[in-house]
Amino acid sequence: MSSDTHSLDALVLALRRLPGVGVKSASRMAYHLLQNDREGAQLLAHALLDASASMRHCERCHTFTQQPVCATCLDPARDATRLCVVESPADQAALERTGAYKGLYFVLLGRISPLDGIGPHEIGIDLLFQRACDGVVQEVILATNFTAEGEATAHVVGEGLRSRGLRVTRLARGVPVGSELEYVDLGTIAHALADRR
Repeated sequence: MSSDTHSLDALVLALRRLPGVGVKSASRMAYHLLQNDREGAQLLAHALLDASASMRHCERCHTFTQQPVCATCLDPARDATRLCVVESPADQAALERTGAYKGLYFVLLGRISPLDGIGPHEIGIDLLFQRACDGVVQEVILATNFTAEGEATAHVVGEGLRSRGLRVTRLARGVPVGSELEYVDLGTIAHALADRR
């Protein structure tokens, strides 16, 4: 790093911390912000500082909130007998955008990944079991991702909850709406056939 570009190099390195952003993308963003959108750069910097200082995890479900308990957990209109388990606050937000689910959530602190040294205890499975066994929850919906790690997480969580007498369901897998079968991958078609209703 030369002394006259230290701040620019630091900005590129900071942007590279974002998922999916490599050197070229980070450089492109940094140059754009500094050359064409200084106001946008200031807004971005302010928003990042504000969010990192004020956002925390909800004490009940672990999503992001500015209060000790999030608005979803406090909403009396939500169905407290159903608990949807997701891997991240982003997954919860995606489910909320559908408007199809009116129960409560539990956000895991990641997913089980033995290769990365992440086991059930690192993702907060004990807290999930406490929450699910509160005497109110009747169904736990596993909405982890359909990756190898997400499937392993769903299996471990599901077995632990079933052993505690809870009803456990899993999101269905299948053919995306609006797609044509000839263009859908074979694994998706196989799961759609297995999970048909």
